[in-house]
Amino acid sequence: MSPFAKRKSGSIAALGESALLEKIRRWLGPVSPPAPFGIGDDCAVLPAARGQQLITVDPVIYGRHFDDAVPPAGVGAKLLKRNLSDLAAMGARPTTAVLALTLDPRVSLRWLEQFYRGLAAEARRWRVRIVGGDLTQAENFIGAYLTLLGETAGPRAVTRTGARAGDAIYVTGELGGSRLGRHWRFRPRLAEGAWLARRPTVRAMMDVSDGLAKDLRALTPPGAVSAIDTAAIPVSAAARRLATRTKKSPLHHALCDGEDYELVFALAAQANHTAFEHAWQRAFPRTRLTRIGQFATTTAKIPNILRLDDFAGYEHFR
Repeated sequence: MSPFAKRKSGSIAALGESALLEKIRRWLGPVSPPAPFGIGDDCAVLPAARGQQLITVDPVIYGRHFDDAVPPAGVGAKLLKRNLSDLAAMGARPTTAVLALTLDPRVSLRWLEQFYRGLAAEARRWRVRIVGGDLTQAENFIGAYLTLLGETAGPRAVTRTGARAGDAIYVTGELGGSRLGRHWRFRPRLAEGAWLARRPTVRAMMDVSDGLAKDLRALTPPGAVSAIDTAAIPVSAAARRLATRTKKSPLHHALCDGEDYELVFALAAQANHTAFEHAWQRAFPRTRLTRIGQFATTTAKIPNILRLDDFAGYEHFR
């Protein structure tokens, strides 16, 4: 669905900012509490956090993160889920969010309503309160920027640093082919991330948003390399379908496509990997977990490892 109205009467320009804000409050419903704890004051008043606080921000931009093929409710849901995935990667749970929109005056009221209703439905699902934001005008541009606050679900937040040579590398789910629809239909791994954060043997973790080939570099400890078993990479069926169109290999799509929103993490070398995998299966029988390799010293001789330098994920500004 195009976000642009065919006639001015059906656009946000026909309302103006004040009337549009009233509609937004109605579209969000109970996920937006009354002022001063939500929309309507200069700032929102938040309760004190119980644990460590975390904050992240991610946008969705028309022509970059979505197009007319994505329903507006799916765009709103994707905006929140992109941010939820960042919290999942650190073992946190979401609390509140603020949303800034930059909109062309020609944006359709019908499109924007469905966008907000999709956002609200996703916020209810994950118990997120939308407490404020901003509206601004631009020509020929549509962008939504959500800032999400969260707090640790357990005793710590897991960061990207902390892996050591010898640690095993695991990834959840399947990879590649996200552009065929999963880039907005995915489910953030919040429960899985919180479960992993409670295990001291999980040393480092992040979400796969720019492609495994790129994201793994951020987890790799100094003086080590990612020794990946090519045959172990969980290539999705979508990556195999996409490969028939692009003439690139399914493995290329699994490593480079990005927007998988799965978790990749390092498990300590001394951990009981078999017991860990069995515990995972009991906790998440529907979420695939794959050991894809290990972090090895640069001097280690490991045959048939994948050369990640031959692949590149998504890189901004290139």
